[in-house]
Amino acid sequence: MKKSDFIYGLKLLVFMKKIGLFATIIGATLLLSSCWDDSDDYVDVRPTGLVTVYPQTDGGFNMQLDDRTVLYPTNLKTSPYKDKVVRALVNFTDDPRGERQDIDGSEDIVKRYVKVNWMDSIRTKTPVYTTGKDDALVYGDDPIDIMRDWVTVAEDGFITLRVRTTWGPYHKPHRLNLVSGTNPDDPFEFVLRHDAQGDMGMEFGDALIAFNLNDMANASSSDEITVKLNWESFNGPKKLEFKLRMHK
Repeated sequence: MKKSDFIYGLKLLVFMKKIGLFATIIGATLLLSSCWDDSDDYVDVRPTGLVTVYPQTDGGFNMQLDDRTVLYPTNLKTSPYKDKVVRALVNFTDDPRGERQDIDGSEDIVKRYVKVNWMDSIRTKTPVYTTGKDDALVYGDDPIDIMRDWVTVAEDGFITLRVRTTWGPYHKPHRLNLVSGTNPDDPFEFVLRHDAQGDMGMEFGDALIAFNLNDMANASSSDEITVKLNWESFNGPKKLEFKLRMHK
């Protein structure tokens, strides 16, 4: 995939009006060659899950699939993203050699052994703090849309978004930030700001980005938090609320 296919470090998704497929999921970053044993095996290019990749102290890693389920890969010993905690699209199948079981006897967390067929990371960031009246100047005020999609979700202490915007012929790196501190009475109200750096055009395209809220003050893994998200869309100001639990 070319550099021009990335905006602010996001993986670009080609916008196809009729079928809406994630056309670039089969890009060069997919870990196909290292993730299966038989060359005759069919590998589905569609993701079967959206996960958080957590490196472990022993050099291995696991993947949080949802608030209850942790995936343990049987065919990869180390994380392809080294020591980084990132959100990722993954295609996996259950490994019959492993057993599905509760972790430490707890019915709240389920452990599954899986074979990873491919993975593709999503640009994962932390929120930035407001500058006050200069937010538009510092972080941008270009329009962007948040798409209703299965990958637009709040889970495991992360907000993951499928976004849509336009860009022009210059292929400048756009920037996207989640700005905190905009409401002094609610630390979990944010403004999503987009800086296209002058590269807005007529061509629409989608991308994925994730924000890690687990390190925020007042965050608790046992509490469900209401996250409020504001942004400037192509049709004016928009607002969306998510219910979120932090990583356990």
